[in-house]
Amino acid sequence: MKQHYSLCLASNNEHKRREISQMLPSNFSLLTLKEAGWSGILREDHDTYEGNATQKAITVAEALRINCLSDDSGLSVEALDGAPGVFSARYAGLHATDQQNLDKLIEAMKSIQDRRAKYVAVLCLVWEGKPYLFKGEVTGLLALEPRGTEGFGYDPLFIPDGFSSTFAEMSPSQKNSLSHRSKALVELVRFLENTFS
Repeated sequence: MKQHYSLCLASNNEHKRREISQMLPSNFSLLTLKEAGWSGILREDHDTYEGNATQKAITVAEALRINCLSDDSGLSVEALDGAPGVFSARYAGLHATDQQNLDKLIEAMKSIQDRRAKYVAVLCLVWEGKPYLFKGEVTGLLALEPRGTEGFGYDPLFIPDGFSSTFAEMSPSQKNSLSHRSKALVELVRFLENTFS
């Protein structure tokens, strides 16, 4: 019988928790911040995904004395010099909704022909006080208008290379086989299986 492990995800985003949980080994369960008893504010004041992910995971791991997984991810648009980038979740303001961020990006891209973009995800696992980083990227194009109702964030605009559908038009399993977060998760899962097999 494999030992069971609990991880705290440094987020209360249920979409994110579901996406990550589906890929973790079966003997790992993922708690949201709320479930783990965290009610503080998590700062993200670094200018890199790696810095933000590490800051969040270490903060929660030290405060709750728990092994913690965090992610920092975003969309980098070539014609916007990499924006929104690490500011993807707050592109339209500190407490912006996904829809407000999406609307701002649509407006920013209105007259731009070059629609190349990439999604980037960095996961930080703090296990027994030590941080480990895992990174994934997926390149693609931005659609002219939002399409689809699955996913979250900028998924209704993002068309991965080699496909004609946006992430929001794909089933969760299809998106999970392609996404930036899934690529980082593949690296994380490989690490977990090698470490705890």
